[in-house]
Amino acid sequence: MRSTPSRRATATGALIAAAALLAVGVQTGTATATPGSATAAATAGANRGALAKQLTPSQRAELIREADASKAATAKELGLGSQEKLVVRDVIQDNDGTTHTRYERTFAGLPVLGGDLVVQETKAGATESVTKASKVSSGQLKAVDTTADVAPAVAQKQALGLAKADGSKKTAADRAPRKVVWMAQGKPQLAYETVVGGLQEDGTPNELHVITDAATGAKLYEWQGVENGTGNTQYNGQVTLGTAPSYTLTDTGRGNHKTYNLNHGSSGTGTLFTNSTDVWGNGNPSNAETAAADAHYGAAETWDYYKNVHGRTGIRGDGVGAYSRVHYGNAYVNAFWQDSCFCMTYGDGEGNLKPLTSLDVAAHEMSHGVTAATAKLVYSGESGGLNEATSDIFAAGVEFYSNTAEDPGDYLVGEKIDINGDGTPLRYMDKPSKDGASKDAWYSGIGNIDVHYSSGPANHFFYLLSEGSGAKVINGVSYDSPTSDGLPVTGIGRAKAEQIWFKALATKFTSTTNYAAARTGTLAVAGELYGTTSAEYKAVGDAWAAINVGTRDGGNPDPGGKVFENKATVNIPDGGAAVTSSVNVTGVTGNAPSTLKVGVDITHTWRGDLVIDLVAPDGTAYRLKNSSISDSADNVQTTYTVNASSEVANGTWKLKVQDVYSGDTGKINSVKLTF
Repeated sequence: MRSTPSRRATATGALIAAAALLAVGVQTGTATATPGSATAAATAGANRGALAKQLTPSQRAELIREADASKAATAKELGLGSQEKLVVRDVIQDNDGTTHTRYERTFAGLPVLGGDLVVQETKAGATESVTKASKVSSGQLKAVDTTADVAPAVAQKQALGLAKADGSKKTAADRAPRKVVWMAQGKPQLAYETVVGGLQEDGTPNELHVITDAATGAKLYEWQGVENGTGNTQYNGQVTLGTAPSYTLTDTGRGNHKTYNLNHGSSGTGTLFTNSTDVWGNGNPSNAETAAADAHYGAAETWDYYKNVHGRTGIRGDGVGAYSRVHYGNAYVNAFWQDSCFCMTYGDGEGNLKPLTSLDVAAHEMSHGVTAATAKLVYSGESGGLNEATSDIFAAGVEFYSNTAEDPGDYLVGEKIDINGDGTPLRYMDKPSKDGASKDAWYSGIGNIDVHYSSGPANHFFYLLSEGSGAKVINGVSYDSPTSDGLPVTGIGRAKAEQIWFKALATKFTSTTNYAAARTGTLAVAGELYGTTSAEYKAVGDAWAAINVGTRDGGNPDPGGKVFENKATVNIPDGGAAVTSSVNVTGVTGNAPSTLKVGVDITHTWRGDLVIDLVAPDGTAYRLKNSSISDSADNVQTTYTVNASSEVANGTWKLKVQDVYSGDTGKINSVKLTF
């Protein structure tokens, strides 16, 4: 059983709650979860030394102080320039003493956005690995001109215009333009970061970050600082809440988390819920306490999940609770996390009848806070999709962990709140495309769509890694998960999948991590925990291949069609001319298919350097991959799908590869065409 505060509170129908409390104590959702068994399942067969140590807030603070004291020496060891400084943001320690220290970077006193990195050291202090958000070296940073040619007012005007398009009526920036070094997309350059507040069109608070080139005034990037999402169940049934002896919704056992009533306002903290008894709500949304009890319970369960399963005490690992605000706006159909207030906020749904205060909504929003405190995945592009998926993944984790009778764990998002009006879920993890907008698998343009839909492939990966492909029934819910390569995936169990994703988030991912880098990070973690020859390691690779990220190991057969392959090795010149690997196709009648499969196996120390094309026999080039200096991962091992239906199939096809930046090397190992 979990430890709980001395004073308990019951949230349920008022009359039966009082009776149950007096007659039988409280049989609660909190009491049914068994953290010991959850942890055992997650760590079965794992290298326990590679698992995260459960640090107290004071132990974590001491590790941060030690890292801070040695940060200058670390910067020197990493080869940073004299104007570059490191700022310690977080430290995680494994049971074997390995530490993972996350740093931000400054240049000439300016924040370097996209300059974050994670240094992994042994217990003896030897550096084992460094994971960077950007490839850019310290030598290139030395050349940054810190004198702006554009006035701050230009950046503010641009940001206000972009925010206005989203619905904001603000006439001045909430955070005046500040000079930064922008490094997240390529060559470091001086820029302004401007933050505009107000409200978006749907009533969600606006916290738009706009990056403006300080030399030309052009927009370089933008992202939304308010991270929102939805979840399931309006009620959690009869539950136990942590409250203060004075009957306020203050969870004294979980960092003093508080729950406030905004009373349909859209700003400020609101009023702390107080009562004359420890009975909260009556199970009806017309009672303001009902939504508060749901939100308060969700926060408690999420706190317990991170502490008991992942060894993290509080969102930031510092033992400090966030706070919740309920009854935001009028008929507001959403919920959101704001790192600026370190809080979760919930609307009351359509007609103010379906508050979005369910268990996995709370877990989803609090997990945005965990992401902000660890990898800090930028809420745009592929990293934004991974940010959203992380919240969905841990929302599912909390739901299974809590194990309430009213809402048993599932891989559906928002199935109880009826956002669509027809009883269907908001999102499906087993087959994301069932919602009509999310994607089942990765493709080259996925970073250009809304982050709630580009999260689909990562959600799908997590489901496949947990449960495997094909049809099955779990807790009464039917699933049927496909794979993009048509091959089966054998799951390793949700508990192990959660451990792998969390450790990758905390120790491998950075602000710019994309799908390729997420694959690299999770494989590294699986290797640390289970070994690179383990079934768990293979399953991670298979699950990524099943959503079109990377290829499978072990020579799996192709899912049909004629196969033509060239396994000759071709070296790729560093920063040089393009090279090709040819495949001769014969005996195929007519044109190539609209779903021509192009299997690519390239080993390279920085895949972001590479531009890859498939060249048809008539010379037509089909772009498979563009270069991107922020594509911070090794190798290109994946299968692309090309619509080549206008091309005659027979003839010589070529994989054309060019390394457009210097400093990293690689080779083409094979190219395979499946017709």
